[in-house]
Amino acid sequence: MKLEPGVARFAGLVTLGVALAAWLVWSRFDSDMAAAAARAGHGSRVVATRCGPIEYQEAGSGAALLVVHGSGGGHDQGMAFGKGLAGPGIRVIAMSRFGYLGTPMPADGSPAAQADAHVCLLDALGIGRAAVLGASAGAPSAMQMAIRHPARTSALVLLVPLAYKPAAVADSAKPLPAAAEKMLLRLVGSDFLFWAALHVARDQVIRFVLATPPELAAAAPPAERARVARMLEGILPVSARAAGLRSDSVLGKGLPPYPLESVRTPTLVISTRDDGFGTYASAQYTASRIPGAKFVGFDHGGHLWVGHDQAVRTEIVQLLRALPVSGANTPALDAAQYPPRRSDR
Repeated sequence: MKLEPGVARFAGLVTLGVALAAWLVWSRFDSDMAAAAARAGHGSRVVATRCGPIEYQEAGSGAALLVVHGSGGGHDQGMAFGKGLAGPGIRVIAMSRFGYLGTPMPADGSPAAQADAHVCLLDALGIGRAAVLGASAGAPSAMQMAIRHPARTSALVLLVPLAYKPAAVADSAKPLPAAAEKMLLRLVGSDFLFWAALHVARDQVIRFVLATPPELAAAAPPAERARVARMLEGILPVSARAAGLRSDSVLGKGLPPYPLESVRTPTLVISTRDDGFGTYASAQYTASRIPGAKFVGFDHGGHLWVGHDQAVRTEIVQLLRALPVSGANTPALDAAQYPPRRSDR
């Protein structure tokens, strides 16, 4: 059917407008992704270790603090928090866990294997003992490091930790419905979908991906709002973190109990009641099982502890400064000294 000249011109203009809008969106997406990729690689190195290549970056000098990032992170996310702790007296080493950025996913990506890799990194850097800070999904391997390698772990910090709790302990947040979880996994599985969501549904991304009330973030001081924004934008490119995200998703569905009573290192556990991932209950339980552990809980703050960043840093620095001074170097451990691994999934 032949269109009237006026209708044809209108249809042509609409088609041209849609094409132009699509080009502008894709151009902005392409530019933002290039910037995200540059940020993700900034300052990092990949070192060959006995456990395979591991990506890391470091800042400061003095007693070592290994920062183990959460889901959607990498060395960049770890250093975004860790750089506020680094300086004279504290040497921060932020690494990428298995499947994140420049650290490949091995056949065994369990928390026990990751804990061994933490020690392999310390060996490669000539560090004898280090405090280890496990945030969110980085907590299981941090706990395993304290359990499996007590001689190499000077302190343990668990920040809004993914951790086991028995069914008898009440949840501190409702689990996501299966449909919402499926949608969330799809969102963090695509660079374009995640990028688009940041522009059209930012509050929902803060609520479900960062498990933090968006109204709390909106009312926070400028420095805290900027921290939330950096965390959001720092998840891109999600394609370079996809293997780690998939592994974390599986891990979160069936964490077993760990022999926490065997942990003898000074321990600090921190969480918030309104963390959408429900870490408050498991954090309290974890602290109760580790001899001498200190638990710090906030009523509000979400998974990003909004409004309490300085208080959290102060607690960590106080713990680290109270540690006895020890030598920085130690001979590399032979692989036979590592305890046998079992599946922690």
